[in-house]
Amino acid sequence: MAIHIARWQFTVDDYHRMRTAGILTEDDRVELIDGEVRRMSPVGPLHAAIVKRLNTLLMPHMGALMLISVQDPIQLNDVSEPEPDIAILRYDASYYAQHHPTPEAVLFVIEVADTSLDYDRDEKLPRYAEAGIREAWIVDVEAEIVVQYTQAIGRQYLTRREYRRGDSITSVAAPSITLQVTHIFG
Repeated sequence: MAIHIARWQFTVDDYHRMRTAGILTEDDRVELIDGEVRRMSPVGPLHAAIVKRLNTLLMPHMGALMLISVQDPIQLNDVSEPEPDIAILRYDASYYAQHHPTPEAVLFVIEVADTSLDYDRDEKLPRYAEAGIREAWIVDVEAEIVVQYTQAIGRQYLTRREYRRGDSITSVAAPSITLQVTHIFG
């Protein structure tokens, strides 16, 4: 006789209520993926440095039409609210004070992967694609490459391009953004 394990799927509203009630605090490194509260990897110094460097490199490209969101939630649907390392958002005069950005507001996301490469690529990337986020970058710290994913169809991106030191990468979703890969890794 097979035993079926029932799982409780939390909604984004449930997740927010857990924060409000103090069950989860701002110091808890968690995110909501498919109704599960998942622990995120600790942020090491190199990971943090690359996120800061990306923020600095991206800032001059923002103009009046885009915002940079650093390690903040985006609501993909009713049961997923990941926290990408960087999200480039359409400008909102309230800076999304009333709600977290939804996929329509997200131009592209960047995940910095030092210890989280498999999770970022195999868990988060398909959910970004499924939500209709046009572009995602994974910064592979160990290999020192940036992988750009575009053309979201279903749970996958049809196009995958790798960029190495010496290359420049231009966003498809925000073509005014071009970065030198060498500068990302320092």
